Amino acid sequence: MYYFVKTPIWLTWIYPKRIWKIKTQEKKLFLTFDDGPHPRITPAVLDLLRVYNAKATFFCIGNNIEKYPEVYTRILQEGHTVGNHTFNHLNGWRVSDEDYFLNISKAKKWIDSTFFRPPYGRLTRFQEKWLEQKPLNLKTVMWTVLSGDFDKGLNKEDCFRNVLLNACKGAIVVFHDSEKSEERMMYALEKVLIAFSAEGWNFEALSTS
Repeated sequence: MYYFVKTPIWLTWIYPKRIWKIKTQEKKLFLTFDDGPHPRITPAVLDLLRVYNAKATFFCIGNNIEKYPEVYTRILQEGHTVGNHTFNHLNGWRVSDEDYFLNISKAKKWIDSTFFRPPYGRLTRFQEKWLEQKPLNLKTVMWTVLSGDFDKGLNKEDCFRNVLLNACKGAIVVFHDSEKSEERMMYALEKVLIAFSAEGWNFEALSTS
């Protein structure tokens, strides 16, 4: 499995309209979680974030919200923000544009947000342009750093070090509140919260304001 832990600058030049990082000179990190909500893992994440007074953004799958609406409600009630991650975690490169747009629109009925993150990071230029227009008006949010918690070839310490060594001011960091990633994610997340909090960093949710 090959992927960039830290997004190379040339990729941001190729896709300049996508949000890769937040411009700030302050010590802020933007933690994001993909693929939830999960009935057990997402609440555990929320509990941990609360301990460190950290806010985050959850890119949710519509089908999971339909199954676990109470978890989704808790995300919002605790001051976090959300984004659209399609209804069924579709790969934009492997389905028709029509099916992709319909799936995102279906998810939007559950997710009141202007943020969209494509599953697997795969989105064509046409799809991106279409999503920006009415009626969806979605902004595509990518990332600065991948923790790699989805990678079974990594151990939990590797995932922590991926963030520790590559995060910077305004970095958007990706974790996954999913069963596949749970052990690596929970360990790395807590270590990140401890390490960066000790250095005076704040954890904020993505905001349209």
